[in-house]
Amino acid sequence: MYLCRPERKYCMAEYDLNQIKQRYGIIGRDERLKDVLDTALQVAKTNLAVFIQGESGTGKEVIPRIIHDFSLRKTKRYIAINCGSIPEGTIDSELFGHVKGSFTGAISDHDGYFGVANGGTLFLDEVGELPLSTQVRLLRVLETGEYIPVGGSEPKKTDVRIVAATNVQIERAIREGKFREDLYYRLCTISVKMPPLRERGEDVVLLFKKFAMDTAQQYSIPQPLRLTPEAERVIESYKWPGNIRQFKNVVEQMSILSKERVITPAILAQFEITPSQDTTELTVRETSLSGKEGENVEHTLKMMQMMIHSLKMDVEMLKQKVDGQSQTSSVVRQLPAPVTIHPRTEFSEYSEYSDNPIADDDDDEDLNLEKMERRMIEKALRRSRNRRKVAADDLGISERTLYRKIKDYGIEE
Repeated sequence: MYLCRPERKYCMAEYDLNQIKQRYGIIGRDERLKDVLDTALQVAKTNLAVFIQGESGTGKEVIPRIIHDFSLRKTKRYIAINCGSIPEGTIDSELFGHVKGSFTGAISDHDGYFGVANGGTLFLDEVGELPLSTQVRLLRVLETGEYIPVGGSEPKKTDVRIVAATNVQIERAIREGKFREDLYYRLCTISVKMPPLRERGEDVVLLFKKFAMDTAQQYSIPQPLRLTPEAERVIESYKWPGNIRQFKNVVEQMSILSKERVITPAILAQFEITPSQDTTELTVRETSLSGKEGENVEHTLKMMQMMIHSLKMDVEMLKQKVDGQSQTSSVVRQLPAPVTIHPRTEFSEYSEYSDNPIADDDDDEDLNLEKMERRMIEKALRRSRNRRKVAADDLGISERTLYRKIKDYGIEE
């Protein structure tokens, strides 16, 4: 079921869209973004399940918050869960609760998120990461409003509005048997598609001004960055595979590291931003690779891009130190390590700042892809001081995937 555009006038008359954008920190004039917000406002008063699809970093997290705040459930609990960050062995207990003695460590009864959020809204982010056994339990809740806690025998009732989101290609996941088709249709009563940043045209320039101003205020930089007309065209034509997260991170880096306050295409190129930069992702999408092989190649290319970007930033910081730029180095050292802020603040999927420059690799370096992936994981763990959540965000993978790769490679933390 999809809501049609002719009903849009009802929503626009009832709500001031500009005030909503300001309230939730949404920047942009793109028509598709307006349609997404309008759809969210129209379905808010209902109890229909909403399924949000979009690439990582597009800002999917703000939509369920809007739906809840403008619904009849707004006085009840709103709980956001990242399904990919919960270990597979405990996710059923986290969602549906457990009874005392059901497993080692279950010293008392636990309600779970479906119990705690009764009467409110539950946002299941990265729902495509759920194990198949958990998908069966979730399907039962959606169909009957009942669930059975882990180790229990008596069903419990719950009245929870479900909003789900994923950045995986759900149709492929269904074909490969990783996601239940019947669950998808239950979740997808209303479908919302978040547009990627590369398709939002002039919104990129508006976001640049916003992020540059925020960074200048945060770090007491006298003059925020501004773009030349040529540079505006460059960032509008760039692919931005990491979407808003990547874009915000790049603007912050330029604000701190660039000596010039007027950004030209040449300065953008120093930060690997050129109109034709994102050819690797485009090539993978256009090839005939499919299934696991295509995913592995795309993942490896992404990690290689991150490695190159990280090394370039380390070299740039080393140059700043050698040149005696003590003031810039001092500011860089004060930058906080990336953390995940939910739901409105965007952070990059790329590397943290570091005071320890990385030496250039030898020309004879082993280019085995598995070894390169292992080195990237080890580097991310070192930088995050073995904080798996931070390391997983840097690598652009889920915490569960990182845990599996640590185990597969036998990496000592």
